[in-house]
Amino acid sequence: MESEPRWLGADEQETWMALAGVLMRLPGALDAQLQRDAGVTHFEYLVLSGLSMQPERTMRMSELAVVAEGSLPRLSQVVSRLEKRGWVRRTPDPADGRYTLAILTDEGWDKVVATAPGHVEAVRQFVFDPLTKAQQRQLGEIGRRIMRVVAPSESCPSRKADS
Repeated sequence: MESEPRWLGADEQETWMALAGVLMRLPGALDAQLQRDAGVTHFEYLVLSGLSMQPERTMRMSELAVVAEGSLPRLSQVVSRLEKRGWVRRTPDPADGRYTLAILTDEGWDKVVATAPGHVEAVRQFVFDPLTKAQQRQLGEIGRRIMRVVAPSESCPSRKADS
């Protein structure tokens, strides 16, 4: 016998709708700012900035996919576009040729440096400015708790093979 669904109460429904609205609108708002001001998508910026924070601005493609929250096929397509712009290059990993390294070029570094101020201002405007310091801390804890449920392991079988 099937159990009755655990329906959302009125307060839960209101909270869920508020979160769903953020999940739907915030990525578009960040993407629009980056497209307008820097000519890159939010995902492209995540890839560039992810590389910029690594030692020697280098990372295995499989690890970069996790950092950028994307699949390897999507990442490979984006890195191809970034390579054409001269911002990233790929090379086999000398430590293990089964892997491919993505390397942020000097031009890519310059792009991140030029793009970061506008992006961080948008993040502040959309996420941090409307909240108190206590709410910001709560939001961080809420995000970490939810991520432990929806992404309990950073390793995903679809992200094992490199492109």
